[in-house]
Amino acid sequence: MTQDGPTSVRSDRVGAVRRLANRSFRQKVSRFLVEGPQAVREAVAHRPEVIDEVFVVADPPGPAAQVAAAARDAHLKVTEVPEPVLLAMTETVHPQGIAAVCGFVDHPDLTGLLADATLVAVLHEIRDPGNAGTILRTADAAGADAVIFSGDAVDPYNGKCVRSTAGSLFHVPFARVAGIAPVLAAAAGLQVLAAAGDADMQLPSLSDSGALAAPTLWLFGNEAHGLPEDVATGLRVAIPVYGGAESLNLAAAAAVCLYSSAFAQH
Repeated sequence: MTQDGPTSVRSDRVGAVRRLANRSFRQKVSRFLVEGPQAVREAVAHRPEVIDEVFVVADPPGPAAQVAAAARDAHLKVTEVPEPVLLAMTETVHPQGIAAVCGFVDHPDLTGLLADATLVAVLHEIRDPGNAGTILRTADAAGADAVIFSGDAVDPYNGKCVRSTAGSLFHVPFARVAGIAPVLAAAAGLQVLAAAGDADMQLPSLSDSGALAAPTLWLFGNEAHGLPEDVATGLRVAIPVYGGAESLNLAAAAAVCLYSSAFAQH
């Protein structure tokens, strides 16, 4: 059932939703905002239990109307608001008529998360939310079992990061840890491969050897500084560059690595 929501952009409810753009407030309330029909649709379809409320404009465009109908069918709270109110709640200029407030979905048990994993991506101190969200989306597409944000990595609930996942954060399990040591300790049975542009081992050679068919944890480091020497535990692997570019964008490099493993494992 649709309920009438706030009609003023100055209402306290609008302000509370808008404050979810602030990391410290998100952490305090363990909530984040999902914008747009694609991401909200994935939340409704895969994790409806974490949805507090869906906000939709009156006479929404087709995709938003369909998602709102699915939310009602799932007996979720759907609240109708004027378009200026939705715009005041969201970060994007065009949220396409719908948004949702959701509870955190990261996995609390790192050991359990990695227990039967065969492909894992670790984002160590990756700071760019677009890169982080895109890698999580790619990991989902490649069939990865988990994504881990380690060290001083971007908040996976950052608005840009959430949007870049295109809903994949509701598919692939992910966790947040303060350092890399717990990840490596929990990854017993997984070979650890560290993506590094200056490595001697080239990815095609590793692929030709058949090694990528083994259960694998890929380590990806900071966009500017890569992986610190004390973190790059395991075999360091480089992607060859055949043209004039200095290197690949981090998200593109992660896609090459993850899909190389996915091809070998399938």
